[in-house]
Amino acid sequence: MKQTQRLDKILAHVGVGTRSELKRLTKEGAIYVNGVKVKDSGMQVNPDKDNITVNGEVVTYREFVYLMMNKPQGVVSATEDNRDRTVVDLLDEAYAPFEVFPVGRLDKDTEGFLLLTNDGKLAHNLLSPRKHVPKTYFAKVEWGVNESDREAFAQGVTLDDGYETLPGQLNILKSGNESEGIPSEIELTIMEGKFHQVKRMFQAVGKQVVYLKRISMGPLTLDANLALGEVRELHAEELLALQHAHETQK
Repeated sequence: MKQTQRLDKILAHVGVGTRSELKRLTKEGAIYVNGVKVKDSGMQVNPDKDNITVNGEVVTYREFVYLMMNKPQGVVSATEDNRDRTVVDLLDEAYAPFEVFPVGRLDKDTEGFLLLTNDGKLAHNLLSPRKHVPKTYFAKVEWGVNESDREAFAQGVTLDDGYETLPGQLNILKSGNESEGIPSEIELTIMEGKFHQVKRMFQAVGKQVVYLKRISMGPLTLDANLALGEVRELHAEELLALQHAHETQK
């Protein structure tokens, strides 16, 4: 980011107001930079060094935001949709100016960890197939998942379109029983994110996923305190770990 930017651009970015609203606030004498009343909302300022206040409140500028969501079922991983609610619709209006987007996709009926940000470079690094950033899912599968499935996933399986997946790590938490109607419970770690990949991997071995939840992405694990539909910003150490994830997973 360059050192200086237009003041009105900075204030609009953090949601203080539109360009026209900022012109009005300037005329009203509500905006100060370093203790000096602003006469031109288009003036150049350094958001990292200059003290900016609006109506006496200090404006804290940040270029990017990073959010962890516990995605519920029934919403789509998109910024807009003509039929369904999107994950962006669940966010507080304060994040609207940042124009965040989901990093990757979770199916409409899939729950769990979803990262949202407006940092395109980070998103690209996390999603690039060459980076091999791991994603771990918890699933309930009909019916019995066994050692042969684990071995098949460890070799990679062939999906319905002929694509051969990279090896996946299947951990069987509980083996189900069809006669008793008890599904298996598993955790699966994969390095890719093909369309419906987890479901299609199980279909490749003759099984059906009936519940799916992503529990981690790279070094980050879903916060157990986040209820479905809730969001929080990443802690500094989480962001740092995420920024280095693509460097260590190659």
